[in-house]
Amino acid sequence: MDGDRSPADRPTGLDLDRLRALLDRERPGLVRGPLTGRLIEGGRSNLTYAVGDGTSTWVVRRPPLGHVLATAHDMRREHRVISALHPTNVPVPRPELLCEDEDVIGAPFYVMEHVDGTPYRTADQLAALGPERTHATVLSLVDTLVELHAVDPAEVGLADFGRPEGFLDRQLRRWGKQLDASRDRELAGIDELHAALGRALPRSPAPAVVHGDYRLDNVLIGPDDSIRAVLDWEMSTLGDPLTDLGLLVMYGIPLGTPDSPVSTTADAVGHPAPAELIERYAARSGRDVSQVAWYTAFAWFKLAVILEGIHYRYTLGQTVGAGFDRIGDLVPVFVEHGLTTLQEG
Repeated sequence: MDGDRSPADRPTGLDLDRLRALLDRERPGLVRGPLTGRLIEGGRSNLTYAVGDGTSTWVVRRPPLGHVLATAHDMRREHRVISALHPTNVPVPRPELLCEDEDVIGAPFYVMEHVDGTPYRTADQLAALGPERTHATVLSLVDTLVELHAVDPAEVGLADFGRPEGFLDRQLRRWGKQLDASRDRELAGIDELHAALGRALPRSPAPAVVHGDYRLDNVLIGPDDSIRAVLDWEMSTLGDPLTDLGLLVMYGIPLGTPDSPVSTTADAVGHPAPAELIERYAARSGRDVSQVAWYTAFAWFKLAVILEGIHYRYTLGQTVGAGFDRIGDLVPVFVEHGLTTLQEG
């Protein structure tokens, strides 16, 4: 019972007794001993817990505490996409259970297998691998993206997972509105970048399952440097696959700002250059990547808007923590990178 556990084994937002009762009812025999749990740090939005019975370990995902917008934290959507992809060549955790009854732990949630692996978030962490292994690991990220984009949505039951028609236009308008919602200072060049992206909107290729936040620290790397699992599917949809490539390329470009509060692995020794990432994706996917500069510039714009939103909340006293005071200074760097990428592309 909960009263027998130490505070460390009673993570906020997860009632382990109610979870155990549900699992015993819906998945009899899955859990063999008393459950303990802990919050896994590092998530940006939804809460992630590791739960174990002393023999096996699982992962529980739920919306943040006090969440308001259910559509932004759709557990059914995340569970649906990993369930659809699990039988494919895309490495995702095995889904165990979806629960939409908020009475169990206070919010909808799902349970999936725990996958052993390491998320690499910084160049310093990659340094432990050395240049050759770093190079191979990042290239495997491209190969896995190709596998994802090769999945036929209809064949895995995801034909209605999104609205690919007009995808880029909606994305651009969405992030423009997001910028307006946190606009409280002049940002040189950001409106110019937004307008330039709108004027040069490319024609999308055939739609694919898009991850939406595909980068190195959203995958788990095994001891053999292979990708064991792709995580954090909360932004996934059907759309333009090159948006995933553009974001991956963007994260492969050094910011040129020492001590940045935004972690990046691009400065790691052995990290492939953006051109190599693009060439490998093109060769393995067969897709036309001639417009990749637009997609990369759009990624710079999107991240600039996200960072500006964080800065805006910081100025209102709604965000507390190390590094948040420097986020605002980073936004113009992202805008400048976006403008330069679009002009040179």
